[in-house]
Amino acid sequence: MPTLKNQLVVLLNGADIVDVCIGKLGKISDISLFRETRHKFNVEQKFIGDKAYIGDNAITTPHKKPKKSEISQLQKEQNKQLFSRRIGVEHMISRVKIFRVVSEKFRLSRHRYNQVIMAVCGLVRLRLNCSGFLSVNT
Repeated sequence: MPTLKNQLVVLLNGADIVDVCIGKLGKISDISLFRETRHKFNVEQKFIGDKAYIGDNAITTPHKKPKKSEISQLQKEQNKQLFSRRIGVEHMISRVKIFRVVSEKFRLSRHRYNQVIMAVCGLVRLRLNCSGFLSVNT
């Protein structure tokens, strides 16, 4: 069975899921998938990505270590700051992966995948909204 590639666009600090690109069949790189869905967002919009997104001016990515060399201390600090901003996004991705639909082989028919992923994202958003609501009222 071919693999399905998903893309999840999340607000900084993991506040909410903004966009879900569901089930692209076959092997496709993250940057290619981003370029296909870029038209959904404002041209001025800036993004933060991991090393899989190197190569696009709209995405801020960490500095890569050059071959047979080290990155400078300034670049290490910039990477640290970038990772501290991305940690909420990584937590959101892990919340979606808890449901195992994204992280394991999908065993239902392919036409149901869209409904299941959207339901999972809805449950994650509901849980976020409920926990935010409860923490505000207490």
